[in-house]
Amino acid sequence: MVSKEKIQAIRGMNDILPQETPCWQRIETVCREVAAQYGYHEIRFPVLEPTTLFKRSIGDVTDVVEKEMYTFDDRNGDSLSLRPEGTAGCVRAGIEHGLLYNQIQRLWYLGPMFRHERPQKGRLRQFHQLGVEAFGMSNPVIDVEMILMSKRILDRLGLSDQITLEINTLGSFSQREKYQLELVKFFEAHQSKFDEDSLRRLDKNPLRILDSKNPDMKALNANAPKLSDFIEGESKDHFEFICESLKNADIHFKINPHLVRGLDYYCLTVFEWVTNNLGAQGTVCAGGRYDGLVEQLGGKATPAIGFAMGIERIALLLQEKTSFENTIDCYVVSDLSPTPLKIVESLRSEFQAVRFEMDMVSTGNAFKRADKSGAQYVLVINDDHSITLKYLRENKEPQIMSIDQLKKWIEKIC
Repeated sequence: MVSKEKIQAIRGMNDILPQETPCWQRIETVCREVAAQYGYHEIRFPVLEPTTLFKRSIGDVTDVVEKEMYTFDDRNGDSLSLRPEGTAGCVRAGIEHGLLYNQIQRLWYLGPMFRHERPQKGRLRQFHQLGVEAFGMSNPVIDVEMILMSKRILDRLGLSDQITLEINTLGSFSQREKYQLELVKFFEAHQSKFDEDSLRRLDKNPLRILDSKNPDMKALNANAPKLSDFIEGESKDHFEFICESLKNADIHFKINPHLVRGLDYYCLTVFEWVTNNLGAQGTVCAGGRYDGLVEQLGGKATPAIGFAMGIERIALLLQEKTSFENTIDCYVVSDLSPTPLKIVESLRSEFQAVRFEMDMVSTGNAFKRADKSGAQYVLVINDDHSITLKYLRENKEPQIMSIDQLKKWIEKIC
């Protein structure tokens, strides 16, 4: 006997309901329009990749790979993983299809990512990101463009008053290596205070210790050597150019010396747009330069920089600030016969920017359903095929008109 028990969504993988989708559509539209404005081209790649892609890019000794990835063996015995982030897949696709070597590429993508974390506000197991990546440019101008582009998206969404910019530099790979040696010396002298995660990371990825959420480790990290003390020469000039450019563009920012990336391929610029309105999940956009990743994944050495923007977190900020309604312009009431369908189809063909929803229910109060739909107007198709126009949101008298008169009226309001 088939079970009739209700099946529910997987914890942390949320449905996006009709009343929420207008907000998402607004975000997605702005992302696409701004990306096009800056000359970026959309790329789409699979949500499922070989597990080795993320182990080589993100690293074995990271929470993402060790604890959070959805990984399984397929029927051929190959280890596959749902993508926990987009940059690795974008780089893999770029190398595989010959898009990156000796070329400048500006790419963007939008879609779901997956991490098995404890679900909480703004942090889900299936979440969505806008990713923007630029390849083949080593000068700091592209770093500034990335920051300006991310700001323009947030500005157009009306979030300027809820976010602040934090930036830092990780220096060159050699400067990071010198810093890492000093950091390890410091940590080794305080191993007695380490938690289990930090002990495991000490040999393979000591910078990840700086990301620890353990309050005791945070107190220790506050006294650790500062990366900024190791930045000099071209790396320092690179960062100073970015700071001056942001000031010149009237972009307010804070230099955060604790803003780091624990992955080996990151270098030079890192930045985050943060908010105080989402509790612990305060980062809505994070970016940085990753000049080592293309080579690490089998391509030729290629300078690169990118950022990722969390759609759920932006939607939370927008929903608290703005009301989004999925409104219908015209709600059509008629008898259930073929002719009204033909009339409405002709209107849809002629006025593609206008939305027409037909009432397909033969019982109950159609005008209550019209009001609930959010429509501005009701069009009643009468037996003689004339139209009665009723105003739902304005105090105006109904009008009876022919199809041609209705079309002229629609042309005026469009």
